[in-house]
Amino acid sequence: MTPRPRSSKAAPPPAPAHVDFAGVPAARLARAPIDGLFAGDSREREHYDGGDAGAIELAGCSFLECRFTGVTLTDAELRGSRFIECEFVAPFAHTLKAARTTWRDIRIENPRWGSAELFDAELDSAHLHGGKIDYLNLRGSRLSNVVLEECTITDLDLGEARASRVALVNCRIGTLDVTRASCGGVDLRTSEFQAVHGVAGLAGTIVDDLQLTQFAPLFAEHLGVRVQG
Repeated sequence: MTPRPRSSKAAPPPAPAHVDFAGVPAARLARAPIDGLFAGDSREREHYDGGDAGAIELAGCSFLECRFTGVTLTDAELRGSRFIECEFVAPFAHTLKAARTTWRDIRIENPRWGSAELFDAELDSAHLHGGKIDYLNLRGSRLSNVVLEECTITDLDLGEARASRVALVNCRIGTLDVTRASCGGVDLRTSEFQAVHGVAGLAGTIVDDLQLTQFAPLFAEHLGVRVQG
């Protein structure tokens, strides 16, 4: 039997990032104190307005259709927690301990985070808008349909992350680390970068003409190309 020839047609590019979630209607929520939570808790349709959960053990919690307004989460242990159809407005944390968390249908508005430890996390349909983050650690995380918009991030770590349909829109990034990252349809256009580490991880990203010029020396160094005028 004659083998069928392989198709030479290139696979279509991934669809652009798109997040439909617009927030949780206030009329559906009951007020609850943030310091009344405990590890393994399961909550839904609650509004946490202000308060400090600093250093509280909240590992393995599950939140469905909840809103967090102006809450402080410094050193609160959130490892393994799940946030589904939730909204955060002006959350604050010197250190956000959120490794291996799940964020699905999420909107985060104007966060003020020092070190945000979200390594090995899963983000699906997440929109982070505005705010300032010193270090956003997404190393080893899985990102799908994620939009970071008008954010200022000193260090964005996507090392070993798997990112599909991700857009950085009008962001100011100090250092972007994509070492051993797997990217598909990651749109970096309109954002500014001062430095990039792990240039091979940029495969699968979308850049504009100006960024291509900016990254050219990195590409040349990675390929072992010498440029002589």
